[in-house]
Amino acid sequence: MRVTQRVNSVLLMGASAVAMSAVSPALAQDTERKFETIVVTTEKREASIQDVPIAVSAFDEASLERLQLTGGPDLTRAIPNVTFTKSNFTGTNFKIRGIGSDLVAQSGDAGVGVHINGVPVTANRLFEAEFYDLERVEVLRGPQGTLYGRNATGGVVNIITAKPIPEFEAFAEGKFGNYNTFRGEGMINVPLNDMFAVRLAGAYLTRDGYADNVVLGSDIDGRDLFSVRATLGFEPTEKLRGYVSVEHFKEDDNRQRIGKQLCAKDPFETSFNGIAIDPADQIYTSLGCQEAPLSQSFDRVNSAGTLGGGLGIAAGLLSGDANPLLLNRNFREIESAIDPVYVADQTLYTAEISYDLYDDITLTYVGAFNETSIYSVEDYNKLSSSVPFNDLSGIPAGLDPTADLYNALFPGGFVTDPQLGTTNFLRTFDVSGDVTEQTSHELRLQSSSDGPFNWNIGAIYVDYEAVQPQDPTNGYYVLSNTLTGLTQFNNAIGGGLFGGVVPIDDPNGGPQGSVLANLDGTGGNYFRSLSPYRLESFALFGEGYFDVSDNLTITVGLRYTDDKKEQDVIPTFLFTPAAAIPGGDPLAPQPIVGASDADGGDGVLDAGFQEWTGRVGFDYTPDFSFSDDTLIYAFYSRGYKGGGINPPQPAGAQAFPQKFDPEFIDSYEIGTKNTLLNGALQLNATGFYYDYEGYQITQIINRTSANFNIDAEIKGLEFEWIWNPASTLVISGNLGLLDTEIKDAYAIDVLDRTNGRDDLVVLKNAVSYANCTVSAQAYATVLGLIAAGTPGFDPGATAGLCTGAFAGQGLEAAFGVGDVSFVDSEGNVQTVAGFTPIDGEAKNIGGNAIPFSPDTTFNIGAEYTFEAVNDTGWNVVLRGDYYYQTETFSRVWNTPHDQLDSWDNLNIAVEFYNDQNGLAVELFGKNVLDEEAITGAYLTDDSSGLFTNIFLNEPQLYGISVSKRW
Repeated sequence: MRVTQRVNSVLLMGASAVAMSAVSPALAQDTERKFETIVVTTEKREASIQDVPIAVSAFDEASLERLQLTGGPDLTRAIPNVTFTKSNFTGTNFKIRGIGSDLVAQSGDAGVGVHINGVPVTANRLFEAEFYDLERVEVLRGPQGTLYGRNATGGVVNIITAKPIPEFEAFAEGKFGNYNTFRGEGMINVPLNDMFAVRLAGAYLTRDGYADNVVLGSDIDGRDLFSVRATLGFEPTEKLRGYVSVEHFKEDDNRQRIGKQLCAKDPFETSFNGIAIDPADQIYTSLGCQEAPLSQSFDRVNSAGTLGGGLGIAAGLLSGDANPLLLNRNFREIESAIDPVYVADQTLYTAEISYDLYDDITLTYVGAFNETSIYSVEDYNKLSSSVPFNDLSGIPAGLDPTADLYNALFPGGFVTDPQLGTTNFLRTFDVSGDVTEQTSHELRLQSSSDGPFNWNIGAIYVDYEAVQPQDPTNGYYVLSNTLTGLTQFNNAIGGGLFGGVVPIDDPNGGPQGSVLANLDGTGGNYFRSLSPYRLESFALFGEGYFDVSDNLTITVGLRYTDDKKEQDVIPTFLFTPAAAIPGGDPLAPQPIVGASDADGGDGVLDAGFQEWTGRVGFDYTPDFSFSDDTLIYAFYSRGYKGGGINPPQPAGAQAFPQKFDPEFIDSYEIGTKNTLLNGALQLNATGFYYDYEGYQITQIINRTSANFNIDAEIKGLEFEWIWNPASTLVISGNLGLLDTEIKDAYAIDVLDRTNGRDDLVVLKNAVSYANCTVSAQAYATVLGLIAAGTPGFDPGATAGLCTGAFAGQGLEAAFGVGDVSFVDSEGNVQTVAGFTPIDGEAKNIGGNAIPFSPDTTFNIGAEYTFEAVNDTGWNVVLRGDYYYQTETFSRVWNTPHDQLDSWDNLNIAVEFYNDQNGLAVELFGKNVLDEEAITGAYLTDDSSGLFTNIFLNEPQLYGISVSKRW
């Protein structure tokens, strides 16, 4: 019979008698070389990790330190088939077996749930905060939901903090390293009496930047953060126990939200099919950047292909590309008029109370309140334009009325922008932020009888709110002084460009150039996207365990989830006159005309999802003669992640559906856990197959992230081992093999809208600065008419091709322009008249790999202990671990541009420790080979010029730490 026991006291039992995780176990130092393995609560009850029929990796605080797993991103190096990358909008993408968060939406759920002490934390600081004073970190692979409060399709990361114990202990550590690093950590645990104890812990980190801003001569991407936690544990009776905890995290530094911008410049075209292209038409031929591998993308974006640069031309500020120079090839050097601003904080209140209703039935309540905020201000392009704005001051007053107005607005070619200051060079910044609140209540009832049947049932309610429109650090903004300049020009001529006077955001009237001080979200001189979002989720869940025999247990789990989501309809505004905003308040929800209330007719989009999911399987412990202990398990699981509501569109636009569907995974998994060689070897293996329905993926459309659903399948193998060949030597490692494949699906690649066809041409839309695809024959016809001086076809007339100005005019028959056939996003062949613009031809992406899913991840580590000699008490430990992952793709199109190279990481350390006096000194090196790896990439919108933001790993870090335990 599998051991089933109640969750022990969080106060008086303390941590298990284990020292290391199953990845790097402590040595028991006995003659049989057996090591102890970590005790986990993945099934809401304590059990050895080797006895749990779930693919789980676990690390206690000592192993986190020894493996140099300082925070969430580092977990990739110790767990098979796990990847991590920063994403574009102050978010992250933690992936398990190819499942993560490949969508961009305020209302999107995470594929991998992050829990702190079992509490699902929707907005969390897994990327920013570092681990300290933990009992352990558990990472469960595969769909979860029948045991955890929030469902997840990929898996769960559960961070379990250390709880008070009934005896005094304390810990202090100082760590010093390169980049002027100092990290301090401390803990004190004090028993107040027989029933209460308190534990206080905290950590502080300061570090100079990894990167350089060559414009200001400053180092950036530094760290300045701290976290503190107070926990009160209590056990007033043998039946009642629990704890209350409050934790606060704060970061305020110049960390980069995104890394360098890469581009293969798309130059202006001077001719097409032998026809010269007039300069007035050339500005529509550049898309900014073009398809090329990232290793060949060290140009600056052609600014004429961007909204800011193109409208700068329209305003007369620029005459062409403002970025003619080559890009600096150093990934950690950028050019910015400002240093990045990165501010994040979180306060989490948690309470857990357990009461033994009977000897074998325990009732547990877990309640939490979490509030977070984060915002980042950065140079949008991270490069300095080398071409100044046009200076028309040499034109005598009265000679040219347009020049007179220009000189009045932009004296000497200088633009004064309330947010960006006064300059005569193109500047574009962006602001990304979020403020959230979450309340959760979870109730569980659990049995621990000696009989053949046990169970665990629970219910959870989660209330979550994100984005407050009145806070300027909320939402996403792109600000450019050329947009402001064009707005100023429009207003100076009475609103003739945009149909009315457009409000310019200048709430304080100064100081000029302070982004946040002069930003309240009401201006039309920048792009702004706000998605105020609310979630109410209720779920019932549970599992039953039936011991068929002493060796065989059947598990059945079931979950019902009811998700209700709401998002206010606040259209994206750019150059929108005040008179055109219903009610005059750009921050107020705007009803969608003609829609039902649920679809935004009342100004709020509603989405509801009710789903049943579960799992069923068995675990079997055969009595093999060659094994000390063997567990075999097989499970079918049904995973679910809620659908959601797409980010806002311009008012009245219907460029894509307002909502996207849930995703589901049918998971089939078989695994085995083995202890061999008289306890000297642990060898675990897992195989799995996922039928992935409704995979949520993002595509940029008209400056907005639109999310869609496609299907895929995933299969893989995982191996984990720990070998203790001698009492002083441990060798551990893991291997992950993954095969992901998208099923038949069609989508337009914005880097290749023609799908390689010579009879199609991609041009820039002069109004929205989105790109369109037109017939090559139609384009050549219009160019020929311009070259011939045909009335009605003046230079610049090709701008009408994307806007549809020539469609339906009978020009096809007049000039012999044939129809255009193409494949749409549903895989169907469509035909339009030759002068009708289309978005492009969709590609069949079936058979392509899911992004950020390497087919191989590998880790191996070794640790050797030189035991104390001559009763000095001092031991020496040498450690090293190596990680490798193969290449991945950043997008579902899997083009050469999308390929991210393989990379590896080597860590080494030497530790001197004395258990008698609690002292330890360690010399450490992390990424000692200084491998520079692109962990993620994000292709931007047409209107941004299709440049690519990259995200990097940490550089080589080394130093010394000194610690003391009492």
